[in-house]
Amino acid sequence: MSDYIIATSSTSDLPRSYLDAHAIPFISYSFTVNGELREDDCREESRAAIYAGMRAGDDLKTSMINEFVYYDFFKSLLEQGQDVIFLDMSEKMSVSFENAARAAESIRAEYPQQRFCVMDTRCISGGLGLLVMEMVKRKEAGAGFDEVVAWGEANKLRIAHRFTVDDLNYLKRGGRVSNASALVGSLLNIKPVLYVPDVGTLDVVKKARGRKAALCAIRDGILNDLSTVDAAGQDMLILHADCLADAEWLRGQVLAAHPELAQIAISSLGVVIGAHTGPGLLTAFYLCDKRVP
Repeated sequence: MSDYIIATSSTSDLPRSYLDAHAIPFISYSFTVNGELREDDCREESRAAIYAGMRAGDDLKTSMINEFVYYDFFKSLLEQGQDVIFLDMSEKMSVSFENAARAAESIRAEYPQQRFCVMDTRCISGGLGLLVMEMVKRKEAGAGFDEVVAWGEANKLRIAHRFTVDDLNYLKRGGRVSNASALVGSLLNIKPVLYVPDVGTLDVVKKARGRKAALCAIRDGILNDLSTVDAAGQDMLILHADCLADAEWLRGQVLAAHPELAQIAISSLGVVIGAHTGPGLLTAFYLCDKRVP
């Protein structure tokens, strides 16, 4: 039996089926729909219902996880007598990371005989999910705590994140673009292409004219990245917010160029990221040589 646990948060955007199959504990972020409080359960059907509601006008708001909720979650893990590796989204993307770090200090003082690693992953959404998957894969193959942590630290900045959104108004609400930029962008049918650099932020790196141009920019970025690595046996994740046809198009384009990939899994984007980007977001995550927008 393994002597350590890998745990994560719901913002890894992994499907609940995967989390359950690999016995990965996760802490749920909360959000409100038209003022009604809910918890992110990572289920595909919940995500689909949320995006349908957003298209119909539902108002979503998210909140951070406070230190005390993290403390209770961490305590439930350490009480099992095993060491713990916890992976949440980038410190730069959420104050929740600081709360997790403070809770971790208290837990370490209570369980000094157990190792507890809280990693600043510099990843978000499915990038975090892919990091979790790769570390779990190594754990299940027999790698020890130190080896898996070392692999994660050495490779977390090799996980590429490429996004596009369909509606600039969601980015405007989150402070990513100004009111004027959102208005002009909407009038000109501008679709931003976003990327996560090494520091773990979410940056606009290109403004494409139209949805198809944005999708092609993501495809071209992926193919450029994969041209410098051995893609054989690699996994890729494509997440979408109620735009399955676009996700399938992207998968087909990438597989046509790189049939040696192990799999390109498609699933729904998690609710927390989706609340800030809106329906129509499409994003891809995979291992690259280095992050180059």
